[in-house]
This record gives sequence, C-alpha cells and structure tokens, in this order.
Amino acid sequence: MARSFDVELAKLEGLRERPAAETLEPIRHALGNANNFIVAKAARLALHFGHASLVPQLVAAFPRFLHNVGKTDPQCWAKVAIAEALSRFEYQEPDIFLAGMHHFQPEGTWGGESDSAGQLRAICAQALVQCRSINNHGVLGHLVPLFADKELAVRVAAARAVEQVGTDSAVLLLRLRAELGSDAPELLGACYAGVLRLDGETALEWAAKFLNVTEPDDASAEAAFAIAETRTEAAFAKLKAAWNMASDPEFRRTLLLAIGLTSQDAAYEFLLARAADGSREAREALEQAAAPQAVLDRLAQDFPLAK
Repeated sequence: MARSFDVELAKLEGLRERPAAETLEPIRHALGNANNFIVAKAARLALHFGHASLVPQLVAAFPRFLHNVGKTDPQCWAKVAIAEALSRFEYQEPDIFLAGMHHFQPEGTWGGESDSAGQLRAICAQALVQCRSINNHGVLGHLVPLFADKELAVRVAAARAVEQVGTDSAVLLLRLRAELGSDAPELLGACYAGVLRLDGETALEWAAKFLNVTEPDDASAEAAFAIAETRTEAAFAKLKAAWNMASDPEFRRTLLLAIGLTSQDAAYEFLLARAADGSREAREALEQAAAPQAVLDRLAQDFPLAK
C-alpha cells in the first residue's frame, strides 16, 4: 500500500507541469481514492487548474471523510481541501458547508487533545454566504453559534462572514459582538472593521470609543487600524484627537502608524510636523504607510536623521 500511495502521489505531483486539458481525468480519478492526502492534493489541483466540471466529484468525495475520521481523514486534510475548492468554485448547495460548520474532530497531540476541524469550520462559514438558497436571515442564524467557537480563527471567520451578508441585521450583530468585548483583539478588530466598511463614516464616532486612550490595549490598536482603513479626513481627525489625549508611548506610536495609513494629505503634514520635532515614530509611520514619494523626499531633505 505504501508503494501504491507513492506512485499515486508522484502522478499527481507531475500534473502541475502538464497542460490543464491533460489533467482533468487523472484528477477525477484521484478524487475517488480512499487516501485523504491523495484526495486533498487532487482537490487542490482541481482548483489550481480551474476544473469546475469536477464539482460533482468533489461533492461526492466529501461525505466519505465525515465518518471514522481518525482513519479516513486525520487532520481534516481531505475535507479542508474539498471545502476550499467548492467555495472557490462558488458551489451553491449549502449542505456540505453546513456539515463542515458543525464538524468537530478532536485528535490526540503531545500533552492532550486538539480539534483539527477549526480551519474547516472557518472555510465553510464564509462559503455559506454565497449559497443563494438560504436567505440572509437564515445565514446569520447559522453563523451566530460560531461566535462561541473555541477556535479564534473560526470566530474571526464568523465575523467576516457576517460582514459579507451585509444587511442591517449583520451590522447590528457585529456592533453587538464588539460591544460585548471579552474576546481576542483579532475578533474585536474584525467587528470594528466590518461595521466601518458597511456603515462608512457614520460609524466613526462609534468606533472611536474603542480607542480607550486612558488604558489602551490590543483591542484599542485594532480599533485604530480599523478607523484608518476608512481613509477619510474624519478618520484622521479621530486618530489625531486620540493621539493628543493618549499618554502611553506605545499606543501613541500605534496611533501615529494608523494616522499614516489614512493616506490623507493632512495626515502626512501632521506626521512631517512631528518629525520636525524629532519624532522617530512619526518618521517610521510615514515610511510604513508608503507615503507618496514627494512626502518622503521632504522628510529626507528637511528632517534628515541625526548621525
């Protein structure tokens, strides 16, 4: 069996060098293999070559790896690759994605046990949004439980999927999750950014209250960068006001970086003025924000680094 696996794997690895038309049948054949690693590689090759005609074979393969998972699909290799391919091919039927969202696969690790299905749940959560047979209310109903998932990546994927739904209800759900706090900064940041992308400048006042200039934390930094992503004069004004009030040196540096990312002329002038005062943090903000070359030239000419 080891020799058979090696032969099959070598065949698949050689396909990347062949014309796409010659790879369709070998990939179709490999998707029927019992080995999860072979099927995972075949699914990734189907996606690589754009073989959307293999969607039926991908769909047929997925259920084989939902049972006796310790033997059929350790580490969820096959299920993850199949779900990713179906998602990228914009597969419309929700059953596979719903099954993936509810799948947990505890597996032994050094010192205990871990769930290898987190990536699968995350992929399927975002893929569900594209399924037109489920209305927006239904999609949100399926996504809400994932906000309590033990895996951070799944919770973040749920927030991004809710943003993709894009309705008023989706915005309210993201606002509610942000208001509740008590989670990893990455999740809260996804909520801040999602609300701002959906509601625009009208949400800046709401987002600015999470900057917490008196006791800044990582969530405060996430709020700063989410505000910066709007790239508006109003965003620069909020971040500048926070910088003026903040006393924590590291948070003030974060705010300068965020100010640079607003890409506003007024923001560049503000940072140039801080550089004139000797602020290396302001110089760093301009450089990391990829400010226009004219601005960087002024920085180098008018405020050269001390030797």
